[in-house]
Amino acid sequence: MYIPKHFEEPRIEVMHELIRERPLATVVTLDSQGLAANHIPLHLTVEPAPFGTLRGHVARSNIIKSNMEALVIFHGPDAYISPSWYATKNEAGMVVPTWNYVVVHAYGTLQLIDDASWVRTQIEIMTNHNEKSFPEPWAVSDAPHEYTEKLIEAVVGIEIVISRLSGKWKVSQNQPSRNQASVALALENSVRSDAALVADLVKQRSHQ
Repeated sequence: MYIPKHFEEPRIEVMHELIRERPLATVVTLDSQGLAANHIPLHLTVEPAPFGTLRGHVARSNIIKSNMEALVIFHGPDAYISPSWYATKNEAGMVVPTWNYVVVHAYGTLQLIDDASWVRTQIEIMTNHNEKSFPEPWAVSDAPHEYTEKLIEAVVGIEIVISRLSGKWKVSQNQPSRNQASVALALENSVRSDAALVADLVKQRSHQ
């Protein structure tokens, strides 16, 4: 991934936070059949240091195999940026559309875990993580044991020990402060998905 210096996010804890908040990942692998991309929710643990481990599960019929090198992509908030939002637009007209976005790339070797107990524990951990903010959290144990055991038989666990992390926070850091302010204001007034989140990021990064 191309990362200009002003868009680089090297802090592991910041990248980890995005992974936890946006756990649905695009897992890209390459084998003799070519490239494959799967969309899989993954749970992050911090061990081993410094980058941690990603765990999840896939259907047994999935073509993913053990010992495959994987690129795992986590997408944060994103938004289209109109040239009309720049405060400097009327001065020289030298503005063009762009897209603000946040993304983390994780790299590592994918391993399959064919162990029903491991898979059940992984599903329970991921479920508890995603249910914790609900007033009445659902738990795996709420479903009939025979039902969940049958479903678990149909999946296999995956584990990726992260060997490298890359973070890119492209949120108008390359613009003068006037444009950063006007972009943030326009995003705050937008009804588009993620616009308010991107506005906050533009304001945060304009002070760094």
